[in-house]
Amino acid sequence: MVDLARRDLLRGASALGLTLALGSYALARPAAGAAAYLFFTADEAAFIEPAVDRLIPPDSQWPGARELGVPSYIDLQLAGPYGAGERLYLQGPVKAGLPGQGYQLGLTPAELYRTALAAVAAELGRRSIDFAAAGAAEQDAFLTSLERGDIDLGGVSSAIFFETLLANTIEGFFGDPAYGGNRDMMAWRMIGFPGAYAAYLDVYTQHGLALDRAPIAMTHAGHSASEADRH
Repeated sequence: MVDLARRDLLRGASALGLTLALGSYALARPAAGAAAYLFFTADEAAFIEPAVDRLIPPDSQWPGARELGVPSYIDLQLAGPYGAGERLYLQGPVKAGLPGQGYQLGLTPAELYRTALAAVAAELGRRSIDFAAAGAAEQDAFLTSLERGDIDLGGVSSAIFFETLLANTIEGFFGDPAYGGNRDMMAWRMIGFPGAYAAYLDVYTQHGLALDRAPIAMTHAGHSASEADRH
């Protein structure tokens, strides 16, 4: 797995364009008191949680993907229209596509995750690896084998599963908190992104001026800029 420094990853956040190709949808958070996950089983979550935290790990200053709620974001997406593949053409013939053609499987994203995670669990068992308890180096080595396509995940390329998991992790980390991830807008605070302000009329013509405002999520869209500046 390529070892990306956090800032390098953020500068490459144009990779969010890739996530749009996967077609994620907004989905409300589960109600208070609901089960922690709507899609993932406990065994599946035991892999997903540490896996996303290796893809975007915490550092001395900022939290990683798990703390920012990325597993919940992916879970919500898989439990909704994205997981059901509502915007994907899934009829045959299904053939391997070129790298630039995007998602080319005859599986919905939910089916991809379910199939791949079952095979991942079997492969970890064969290797006698407790992924959640393993050290970072061992976790990275296993994720690298997925990235390289070295593991048959029930007929699914592990490289495709890795790419999908990475893309969904980036989505959940940087997306609006309304979608279930980016808890407390910490990813936005880290990169200095102001979020969903309705307008920047007072500053957009002032080139070179730093925008020093607390970020606003879509759930706060009714707040004025002046209100945000007081926080």
